Amino acid sequence: MPALGSIVEYLDGGRFVCGLVLQNSGNRLRLFNQNGREMLLPVSRVLTVSKQKHLTGSSREDRIALLKEAAERRAALSDSIPLEEIWELASAEDQASFPADFLAELSFGERLSDDHSAAFLRAVFADRLFFKYKNEMVSVHSPEQVEQLRLQRQKELEREALLHTGAANLQAIMQGRSISAEEWPEREQILAWIADFALFGSDAVDCDVELVRLLLKNAGLTRPSDPYQLLVQAGVWDRDENIALLQAGQPVDFAPELLDHATAIREPSAEELLADPKRKDFRKLDIFTIDGASTRDYDDALHVEPQDDGSLLVGIHVSDVSYFLNPKDPLFTESLERATSLYFPEGQVPMMPRELSQGVFSLIKDRVRPAVSFLVKMSPDGEILSSKIVLSVIQVRRQLSYTEADRMVDEDSSLRLLNQLQLQLRQKRAERGALLLSLPDVTVSFENSRVLVALSPSDTPSRNIVAECMILANGIAADFLAAQEAPGLFRSQPPPKKRLISGVQNSLADIACQRRFLSRGELTINPKPHSGLGLNCYTTVTSPIRRVLDTAVQLQIANLISGKGVLFSADECRKFVGIIQEKLSRANKVRQQRHRYWILRWLEEQVGRSLPALVVNSGPQRVSALLLDCLFDVDLPVNPSLRSEPGDGIRVRIAKVDALENILRVEW
Repeated sequence: MPALGSIVEYLDGGRFVCGLVLQNSGNRLRLFNQNGREMLLPVSRVLTVSKQKHLTGSSREDRIALLKEAAERRAALSDSIPLEEIWELASAEDQASFPADFLAELSFGERLSDDHSAAFLRAVFADRLFFKYKNEMVSVHSPEQVEQLRLQRQKELEREALLHTGAANLQAIMQGRSISAEEWPEREQILAWIADFALFGSDAVDCDVELVRLLLKNAGLTRPSDPYQLLVQAGVWDRDENIALLQAGQPVDFAPELLDHATAIREPSAEELLADPKRKDFRKLDIFTIDGASTRDYDDALHVEPQDDGSLLVGIHVSDVSYFLNPKDPLFTESLERATSLYFPEGQVPMMPRELSQGVFSLIKDRVRPAVSFLVKMSPDGEILSSKIVLSVIQVRRQLSYTEADRMVDEDSSLRLLNQLQLQLRQKRAERGALLLSLPDVTVSFENSRVLVALSPSDTPSRNIVAECMILANGIAADFLAAQEAPGLFRSQPPPKKRLISGVQNSLADIACQRRFLSRGELTINPKPHSGLGLNCYTTVTSPIRRVLDTAVQLQIANLISGKGVLFSADECRKFVGIIQEKLSRANKVRQQRHRYWILRWLEEQVGRSLPALVVNSGPQRVSALLLDCLFDVDLPVNPSLRSEPGDGIRVRIAKVDALENILRVEW
């Protein structure tokens, strides 16, 4: 028990403090400490007590001098104590813990003073490698514990060095300096950690989140967008990096073994293809493709032949991927993971390697290609008289863009006939209740680092020809599977919750408002009606290079028309449904988020401007509107002085936009 006049030591904020005991009330001591303060200290906090007593009635200055001198002596002695030598002696004993004075004698000998005892304990607290103080005893660490603590200490030192040099280098990068891997060996690792943190924040699993936070904090990079800007400055990310794509984990690159496998798939000759007696030779037909000007993966082509009885024979020819792939092929497995090709203004992420999607699988002009051909005999008024699906060999004669086809639609006999047919098909689908929701296409382009947004009509003759012919082929594919009672992957859609439009001609306002009441589409293994298309059953098979759903359906149909029976069982199709729905949901989310990013980038340049909009819904608190220049949905609070109803045209002011932070605020 500390007596009056004893010098005691205690820890305050991790530092040793000397105090002179003025009063002892049992559980608490009244002290005067080396900092000149009187205080009450619980006895439990006392670490050392001097045997020597000192005058308590001396002046304040004398007390401070006494305590500071004691503290300085003890600190000096502590630095000279060879803790490792003492630990080696103590660990040789058959005892796990010792009184502090016993171990202090091993260093200072039998003439042990108060300063010696206190100095030893200071050394134990300063270097916790060999000993641990607890309950007035000093425990001796085992050799295994010492080694573990050494490793831990080494890691802490390395971490401190990493933080120090890392923060300095991050600051330099943000200031525009180029820091090479030779200058900073940890550069790639740390930037990879920061990229993971920028994408996933606290949920990042491929980095030490706390370390990254400290690095950024020490570098003064504390704004939410700083990690992104840093990675742009470092050249890791582009100015407009596709964050949504990186966050989703959607595969982008193909593994080397897949690329090797793709390269090994060679282009077959007509003779090789026609060795199959079921494959028809259509190379002499005037078959052509119609696609966007930038398209390089051609997976469908058309032809039309007037018949002597006044009917039309329409051919919809689809690249026969099933000739090259089977369900066990690694490329099919990879396609299941990707689900679809993704198209962005800045580039494409293909479902299949470009060597195939833009090469062997693509219906390139003048190249011999295997195809699955849908041959449909149509009456003069657009009714299906008969249809069949055959394996074929084709050779595309013309590769047309939508613009070229629109320009030729009146003078080219094939295009003229197909245009008349598409008008009939559209009308008949509308009469069966189809919803023709043809909003203009929103195209994003770039000019001198500026983002440009333009609207182009989606219901031009050429686009409608392609759309109606694909719907025709896909409907026939679904009917074929249903007639064969074969499991498949069928797309369906229940009727809208509320119908606002009908027929072929509908206004932009009506179409925009109708979208709010559409029912969610479904993917099933058995056929069900597709209300939106006006068909009793529907699937998709016309884009096997770009959509894995189409690839799987084509494999099933090709097996059936080859006389080999059902390829995929109902259970396998059910498994495909689960996989495709999951992967398509991921891909569609990336597509939507990226589209939103580019529209926001364009809107950043419109801040302060007033833009035209169309009201699509008006509630008690919020008004939903469609920006007409970019067909982008926005919402804003109700304006008490301006009553608005769905279909009304209004103007809104772009108040604040930040594409990176996904912020958009519009005002009346």
